[in-house]
Amino acid sequence: MTVTMLLPAVLAGRAGGLRSVRTAGSTLGEVLDNVAVEHSDLVQVIRGRDGLSRFVNLYVNEVDARGTGGLETPVAPGAEISVIPAVAGG
Repeated sequence: MTVTMLLPAVLAGRAGGLRSVRTAGSTLGEVLDNVAVEHSDLVQVIRGRDGLSRFVNLYVNEVDARGTGGLETPVAPGAEISVIPAVAGG
């Protein structure tokens, strides 16, 4: 089952300049494990010590993965995973 991870320009350099990565996995954690095989620098930014980094938001088909299980979020075949850098400020 293939899924597509969409990357913002600011993170594309960590994936060899790619703006999207196609891989497989039935959970978000499996998808990240598979992406890490070729793009470990990218996955280091996405993963935190205890799950997802607080500096990056992940959406599976436009639904925030933090509210649906984090790394255990189910990922269906054909899903799009959007990686969005967190924005902070005042």
